[in-house]
Amino acid sequence: MTVAQPTPLMPHATASWLVDNTALSFEQIAAFCGLHILEVQAMADDLAGQKYTGRDPVHSGELTHEEIERGQADPNYSLKMQKAPVDVSRTKGPRYTPVSKRQDKPDGIAWILRSHPEISDAQIGKLIGTTRNTINAIRDRSHWNIQNIQPKDPVTLGLCSQRELDAAVAKAAKKAAAQAPAAEEGEELAPAPEKKDDRAALIEELKAEREAASKAAAEAAQEAEAEAWLEAKRAAEADSGES
Repeated sequence: MTVAQPTPLMPHATASWLVDNTALSFEQIAAFCGLHILEVQAMADDLAGQKYTGRDPVHSGELTHEEIERGQADPNYSLKMQKAPVDVSRTKGPRYTPVSKRQDKPDGIAWILRSHPEISDAQIGKLIGTTRNTINAIRDRSHWNIQNIQPKDPVTLGLCSQRELDAAVAKAAKKAAAQAPAAEEGEELAPAPEKKDDRAALIEELKAEREAASKAAAEAAQEAEAEAWLEAKRAAEADSGES
């Protein structure tokens, strides 16, 4: 049984780059990007309904120059993915979100900030797959698209599962309870060692967050690239609308 190879992270943008920068056949490009050959043909003829900013698959490691040369030398050759765009088995760090759902992230973040303010920024980052800068921009309403952001349940949007959201809420509640000062009847002030333990636990959590952020650096770069592509797309659409 033949297992289908993964498609590029941004299939249409990758196909656009291959059309403009290689002599590969439309069939080869369509097969590698998981698109219909007519979509590739439309890109080549500038008939596509949307204009895509090309994404270099060599730069991302998905193809090599040698692999492209093999395809150009033999029209029947099937391009082979050199490195899969994402590791779907990853369990730590911010989640990967398909490009089609990334526009929903701000709505999900806004909902969590409004409905569960006890959840930390680090938890939101892992739950939604976003950055602290984006969270802060939505919180202080300095986000570039704040006028169009509407709080929506991230579970309904498909950004996380109900179990994951419930777990984040429970963890935040537990942390808040642990940090609350002990004031039981007849109890004296908590001894210094307990405060030290709390401080050490907080330091360990911050260290874990930094490690998770480091592991997610490559994916954050992909998200930034996708957001830049979306902005370029919106700008192109705005220009075409004005003309």
